[in-house]
Amino acid sequence: MPALPRPVLTLVTLSWLCGAPLAHAGDAIDLSKLPANPIANLVSLPLQYNHDVGLGTDGRGSRTTLNVQPVFPIALSEDWNLISRSVVPLIRHRGGNGDITGGIGDATQSFFFSPNTPSSGGWTWGVGPVLRLPTASEDRLGFQQWGLGPTAVALKKTDNGWIVGALANHVWSVSGDSHRPPLSITFLQPFASRGFAHGRSLSANVEATYDWQRRRWQVPVNVLVGQMVQLDGKRVNFQAGVRYHAASRDVGPDWGVRVMVTFLFDER
Repeated sequence: MPALPRPVLTLVTLSWLCGAPLAHAGDAIDLSKLPANPIANLVSLPLQYNHDVGLGTDGRGSRTTLNVQPVFPIALSEDWNLISRSVVPLIRHRGGNGDITGGIGDATQSFFFSPNTPSSGGWTWGVGPVLRLPTASEDRLGFQQWGLGPTAVALKKTDNGWIVGALANHVWSVSGDSHRPPLSITFLQPFASRGFAHGRSLSANVEATYDWQRRRWQVPVNVLVGQMVQLDGKRVNFQAGVRYHAASRDVGPDWGVRVMVTFLFDER
């Protein structure tokens, strides 16, 4: 098994050595204010680092992706918010023969219209449009297509402290390079998170993507442990864990690691 990349080891170490735990002994952190809730009324900047291995026919390739994912809520009224959620991937792909391709991938922009308060059953939800933008700097890093479709998210905090829910979207091509296949992609992300004392957390999710044009699944399963700390008076959440690709193309990937650093700012 390949050793963890140096950036992963550095960030995991920082999550335990930097700052002080946010919660006092015996207190559980409020996951409604963490990335466990994609539509929290909170400005945040998650930086998600993924390193996957086992790509290529010989299994010697790898891919590193840094997803920059700013979340910005806008108050529309006393009852409704508009949550802007962006994903901009920075990708480095290494083939089994040592060839390297790097650059920006296609960006995704979602908008969720979400009520300020949960429903009578305790559910928090949001619906809106999702856009796929052809921002890839290299052909092999994107689809060269403009995409549009619906997106929705729903989650609930259980009596025993878990947050469970799911996010879904589907994107179709609306224009783009006529020499490239059109988009028809479904994304499904069930998730569960639990907060513990001293600012620690445990979370898991499945990020299932089905490409209807190419008729193939990509299904990474992620399990992460987290630590919330105070850095210079600001809350920062560190998470690290493993990725198992339960379904992928014949050319991989097989498994990987994920590290997230989320900067949390004021409510809007």
